[in-house]
Amino acid sequence: MLGRKVATLINGRENSGYHTVSFNAAGLPSGVYFYTIQAGSFNLSRRMVLIK
Repeated sequence: MLGRKVATLINGRENSGYHTVSFNAAGLPSGVYFYTIQAGSFNLSRRMVLIK
């Protein structure tokens, strides 16, 4: 929980609708990671547990 950014998947504007983004965590060690989804005024932060 050092607060380091490990990846940015999309940074910019997208058209409205459904989108899929792939994330390859092969270079990351097992552990707990936090991610944030931002869209306009909507913000969602969640925890992800990566187990290898």
